[in-house]
Amino acid sequence: MQLNNPVRYFEIPVADLERATAFYHSLFDFEFEHAVIDGHDMALFPSHDNAAGITGALVKGDSYVPSKAGARLYFHTEDIDATLLKVLSLGGKVLYPKTSIGGFGWVAEFEDSEGNCIALHEE
Repeated sequence: MQLNNPVRYFEIPVADLERATAFYHSLFDFEFEHAVIDGHDMALFPSHDNAAGITGALVKGDSYVPSKAGARLYFHTEDIDATLLKVLSLGGKVLYPKTSIGGFGWVAEFEDSEGNCIALHEE
């Protein structure tokens, strides 16, 4: 039996899809594909077949409420310091500063344009 990582997909709730798409594009240089799925406006993060990791979407809908509570998504970055400076320049806030996690690298958390708490990881 082949073992797989348990998480396959994520969704980040947004109040303003255009604003959130612009924020994440400016922060990470992601290109998004827009779609309406099950009546929800979505901006799909890039997805590459057979690549490591998972993908997801920014989603606007009645049951999608931005929040700092709940699960934390960790985005990979080569440079947490530079990414946090970009977050601030885009109107976001640093919620948890760059912190060592020993032999596992560094982490930090920020508030995005919608009020979600999003985490960063640097190896």
